[in-house]
This record gives sequence, structure tokens and C-alpha cells, in this order.
Amino acid sequence: MTTKPFLAALAACSLASGAGAQDDGQDPGQWRLEPAGDLSAFLDCFEAEEKALISAHRGGPTPGLPENGIETMDAVLTAIPAIMEIDVAQSTDGVLYLMHDRTLDRTTTGTGRVSDRDWAYVEQLKLVDEAGWQTTYSVPTLLAALEWAKDRTVLQIDFKRTADFADVINLIRAQDMADQVILIAYTLEQAQRLHELAPEMLLSYSIASVGDLAEVEQAGIPADRIVAFTGTRLPKPDLYRALDAQDVEVIFGTLGRSPNSIDNVIDRFGTDERYVEISGGGVDVIATDRPREAAAALAEAERLPTEGVCGVSRGES
Repeated sequence: MTTKPFLAALAACSLASGAGAQDDGQDPGQWRLEPAGDLSAFLDCFEAEEKALISAHRGGPTPGLPENGIETMDAVLTAIPAIMEIDVAQSTDGVLYLMHDRTLDRTTTGTGRVSDRDWAYVEQLKLVDEAGWQTTYSVPTLLAALEWAKDRTVLQIDFKRTADFADVINLIRAQDMADQVILIAYTLEQAQRLHELAPEMLLSYSIASVGDLAEVEQAGIPADRIVAFTGTRLPKPDLYRALDAQDVEVIFGTLGRSPNSIDNVIDRFGTDERYVEISGGGVDVIATDRPREAAAALAEAERLPTEGVCGVSRGES
């Protein structure tokens, strides 16, 4: 594989025309999303203002900017106000780092299973972008990602099989960032365990019906600790209204590798206005592989958060 500097330049050019770009030639600085101690109230505010947040799936990779890279997230936050979804794995010697796959082969210059590699091996690797080109960027630790995100944005934490829940939560607490994370749970047992370990942190949990929310509450998890992930296929405005009545924010995913994912269909047919329709139907957070395009569509419809709204600001990084 060969490093392609022009790909990074291409990505930088795409940022210049992204949502939030100014016409006066002045650099306004990066966007900042600051919950100010209460993430639930922060999300409530956007709903009240009829704004939708973008969640950049795997940090928002583009050509030259690899998934789960700090440089990638930095570029997204320069272009648009967004929260970042990241994947956390753990080395054999206990270091938490950002990695989606069970193996290192697709996204790094290394090989082998994550569960077999120590940090001394992983830290000397370079990240590879989605086209397969080697970049100059290293695999970031979770600590580095938290330090980058502090007082800048919110992180959605997707736990991979090697990542120990308690270790991740302890690291988040050590950085005093409980109000800047959403922990992702895929099963009720995971949600119960995460809530037991971190009752002060919000959980993203799959909710397909109001009954699912009742089940979570019966398991001892208050509704105000839940952000409802409502799928990736079909928006459900009736469900969103019911969740809103119980003060539960809604995440909907347009993401996916399938050619028939909503992101890919929107891209194929040039119908970016669909993001606005999804937001208008009651979705508070759109999790997407096309964060810049989704943000541009929301901005045009005045549904994207702007500076001064709900703790959103812009300034020096």
C-alpha cells in the first residue's frame, strides 16, 4: 500500500464546501458541543429547538481520513457540529484503543486478530482508509480520543468484544467526561450491566416499540438514562411521538454497508432532502456515514444546530 497525500488534500477541499463554511474567507474555528454537565438536558434542548444532531458513524471517514481516527473526527468537527460514534477494542495487555473489526487487516497496516495482539504491536501500525490506501495516522488510544473530545463534542461508545466495560467507564470517569458520552448496549443484559457500572451515563439501546422501553424500565434502568436507537430501515414517527411523550430522545441510523442502506440510496438518487424528512418525523440524532451531506441538507432546512443554540459554539480548537 502507498500513502496518497492528494487524498488528504481532496478531503480538505470537501470540508471547505461543507455545512457551516463561511463565505468571507475567515476561519471561524471548530464547532463545539458542550453539554455543560447534563447531557440529557442538552439533548432535550435540541428537540425543543426543533434541531437534529448528526452522529458521525466511526468518526466520519472520507478519502484519506480513516475510520476511528482522531484526525478524521477533527476534520468533521471543523466542517459541521456533530457527535462522534467510535468503536473501542482492548489489547491483550489492557490498552483501550479505537478499532471496529475483530482483525486488524482491513483498517491498519497490521494483520491478525485484535484479541491476539498487544499494544506494542498495534501502536506501530498506520491506519488505512476505506479505499485501502495507507495514511500517516496511527491507531488512537481511547484515552487520546477522550482527551481530544473533552469540551468539544459527545462520543458514542460502541464496545467491541475485547473491551472491558469497567475499564472503559473508569477511563471516562478519570477524564471527568461522564456527561460527554453515550454508551451503546445491544442487549438488555448489557444495558443492565452498563447502568450498574455507570448510572450517571446515558445509554443507547435499541427500542422498536413502547413495550421495549417498558421492559428496560422494569429492568431497573430509568427512561431518562435511555437514548432510543430505533433502527436503520424504516422511520417510525408514531413510535417517536410516544417516546417524546416520555422524554426519551430518538436516534435513527441511515448508515450501513449494504447498497440498500438509506445513506447509499440517498447518495445514489441524489435525494439529500430525505435527511430533513427523517428529522421532521421526530428523529433527534441521525447516525450516518454521510455526516457532511446530511448536515448540509439539515442546514438548508434550518434544522441543524447553529452557534449559540443549546451549548453549540464555534471557536479555536
